[in-house]
Amino acid sequence: MASFNSFILAFFMALTFSGINVCLAARQLQQLPPLPKTMLPPLPSIPTLPQPTIPTLPTTQPTLPQLGALTPLPTIPSTIPSFPKVTLPPLTSMPSIPNIPTSIPIPFLSPAPATTSP
Repeated sequence: MASFNSFILAFFMALTFSGINVCLAARQLQQLPPLPKTMLPPLPSIPTLPQPTIPTLPTTQPTLPQLGALTPLPTIPSTIPSFPKVTLPPLTSMPSIPNIPTSIPIPFLSPAPATTSP
């Protein structure tokens, strides 16, 4: 954390010194005698461009075709054609899933065998 504080202090000091240099440069520029006015050359005139001709829009609308002149729409058939029946082969039997034992015997919890016989 101390290195961060020293970084902030160094940054602040650099910012301050750069501001001092800017102030001194501005004061020096203000104390210079004024520069003589220079005459700028006149700007060239803009040439005139030819005016394009815009075509006129039609004032009348075109005539639309009459309803009798249109071609008739196709008719939808009223009967649906019959399709042949499709028979599928019988399904094969699925292999059975093996049974998973629910209780597993734990041999090390059984009593130890006796070392002597009665």
